[in-house]
Amino acid sequence: MDRVENNVYEITSEFAIRIVKLYKYLTEEKHEYIMSKQLFRSGTSIGANTFEGKNAQSRADFCNKMNIALKETTESGFWIDLLHKTDYLDDVLFESFYKDWNRIMGVLTKIVKATKNEQPTR
Repeated sequence: MDRVENNVYEITSEFAIRIVKLYKYLTEEKHEYIMSKQLFRSGTSIGANTFEGKNAQSRADFCNKMNIALKETTESGFWIDLLHKTDYLDDVLFESFYKDWNRIMGVLTKIVKATKNEQPTR
């Protein structure tokens, strides 16, 4: 699990950097401020929550951070899709972000399922 956890910190951090750069592009070049801000918030929150999970106080706290990151990932996917469908993201940019988004969804889903299975039952 540690290898997967370390990998998720790296890929979510790289995704956050891409989101920040996309936000700059969308606001400066496309003059789109509303959806891009929503994507900025959710897309950077993924990395923040996984990074915060590194120092979780317990396994339950870690699982909670990963669940939040997974929810933020889901929301980010919505904004990426909507920006594409409203012609703010071209097909190439959309495919690139979708590929990264899909990878993060897969990794976080595995982490959440694995940590959920490790939780003691009451």
